[in-house]
Amino acid sequence: MKRLSRRQGLEGLLLTLAAGVSSPGAHAQAPPVQLDWSQLYGPWTGGQTPKAERVEVTTPRLADNGLSVPLSVRIDSPMRSDDHVQRVILLSNRNPRPVIAEFELGPWSGRAEVATRVRLNGSQEVMALVQTSDGRWWQGTAEVEVTESACLDAS
Repeated sequence: MKRLSRRQGLEGLLLTLAAGVSSPGAHAQAPPVQLDWSQLYGPWTGGQTPKAERVEVTTPRLADNGLSVPLSVRIDSPMRSDDHVQRVILLSNRNPRPVIAEFELGPWSGRAEVATRVRLNGSQEVMALVQTSDGRWWQGTAEVEVTESACLDAS
């Protein structure tokens, strides 16, 4: 199986997103489209479906403001040189820019966890996509109800 570079993954994602927009102003006027998860993680996993195991995504169930929503990810991994988490990608299927953040980890990280604040375009499910050193992909999701959207169209 051929591994894609980050650039190839982003180009594939942009092509997928561009295919759904028929005119330059269409995206600004239409409510955000909720993309299928396989469209989002496909460019990184090479079409492989990540297993819904080992990844715990924690976020408040209700967020007053989508501008700064706390989010943490913990992965069940020994973080040894022969078995560790390499990459954590945070995805949103409703944000105008679906890739929220990307983190690179290794055995030097000590623990397989990240914590950050994210910007969300309304109520949605967020996904943490995780790649381990053996090339396997894992994922975890969390639902967030956002009372005030981070985007101008308030959707």
